[in-house]
Amino acid sequence: MGRVSGKVAVVTGAARGIGRAQAIRLAEEGADIIAVDLCGPVDTVVTPPASRDDLDETVRAVEATGARIVATVVDVRDGSALRSAVDAGVGELGGLDIVCATAGISSSAFALELTEQQWQTMIDVNLTGVWQTCKAATPHLIARDGGAMILTSSIAGLRGLVGVSHYVAAKHGVVGLMRSLAKELAPHHVRVNTVHPTNVDTPMIQNDMVRKVFRPDRENPTREEFAEAATSMNMLPIPWVDPVDIANATLFLASDEARYITAVTLPVDAGSTQR
Repeated sequence: MGRVSGKVAVVTGAARGIGRAQAIRLAEEGADIIAVDLCGPVDTVVTPPASRDDLDETVRAVEATGARIVATVVDVRDGSALRSAVDAGVGELGGLDIVCATAGISSSAFALELTEQQWQTMIDVNLTGVWQTCKAATPHLIARDGGAMILTSSIAGLRGLVGVSHYVAAKHGVVGLMRSLAKELAPHHVRVNTVHPTNVDTPMIQNDMVRKVFRPDRENPTREEFAEAATSMNMLPIPWVDPVDIANATLFLASDEARYITAVTLPVDAGSTQR
């Protein structure tokens, strides 16, 4: 028996990165998966978007564990479409027990240089999209008489960072949402927590834009040059963590091992927030 055998999890941002790792790790431990991703570009974001092929690869990886998966292309900003996708997945898989609100974007500009569109898009995806996910999923968790929500925040949800004030604001907002939902849903035996990664080795950071932010002294920073700068953020001497590290924390919070853990902010950050 796996640690989440017989359960069903919805994962947003499931096409790649942390979302894919969460879907696979939960499936390895017995859960069936409702996978959601936009699989396309977002205005104001210059990092390469996930694709339908990426989501199909997640499907293949989950199915290889023996788990079932229902995958849908949906924008978490579209509450109606998101609810329809969750409802359809629940109808096919028989219920819902775990929520991984992971879909997110990144972009960079100093606070006074942000455009209104950059600010609004960030809030819409990284905060409102999390709320939409929770709203779509909550009735199904209540119907099961309990469950677990794991909202992906960031070290930027616990501290300030330069050049990403809109991202910091959104990720702090996710913490506030978590704390309120934990209180509201506790009578229904639903636990709500956040995870807070440092840099994670995914396309969100492994791209030219982010590398140049970390290494403005280089015209075209290499992965190794980026790693040198990124290591300075962490207490442990590493530049970034792997997606599976976040997925393992998610699995713990979703499992019965964490049955009395709610309203916590769990850093998976190599000591970054305490540096």
